[in-house]
Amino acid sequence: MEKIALLGVGNILFWDEGVGVYAARFLEANYAFAPTIDIVDGGTLGMGLLEYLASYDRVIILDTITQETMAGTCYVVPAHALLALPTIKSTAHEVEVVQMLQASMLLEDTAQVTIVGIVPMDICRTEFGLSQPLREAFAHYIDTALEVLATYGITATPRTHTTSLDAIIERAWKGQNF
Repeated sequence: MEKIALLGVGNILFWDEGVGVYAARFLEANYAFAPTIDIVDGGTLGMGLLEYLASYDRVIILDTITQETMAGTCYVVPAHALLALPTIKSTAHEVEVVQMLQASMLLEDTAQVTIVGIVPMDICRTEFGLSQPLREAFAHYIDTALEVLATYGITATPRTHTTSLDAIIERAWKGQNF
């Protein structure tokens, strides 16, 4: 059986930049997965996430992606295609993710990586939460991540008790786990 990890990355201190972290926490709080997957709040670990690429068969990264499209637009991009995008490396965080992916190519055995990205409205504003366009697109972003998991044979079953996006955001900035 394949080992699959879902990594939510980003910085929750910078508004939309935290969407990957919020999405990972939302999925963990609201769904049970079969077979089991590991859901990781990767925050801003950058190269520290390289160990996940070395120890899993497949890794799905939830993150923002800089593109010249409307905020809230979702993309599913294999790592090799992400590295070829001309608009990538626009922020320090994106540089870290790109460097991690480039470094993983030096490993003898590395995970197949897929990025589920969403275009942010603002990743510079110092504020917890998400902009209105990302709030409106959040359900679609979650559905996109679930669709990617389904292509890997992962079934997501909604939990009986759900946790709202607002509760996820509040717990994240308070440093609370689930």
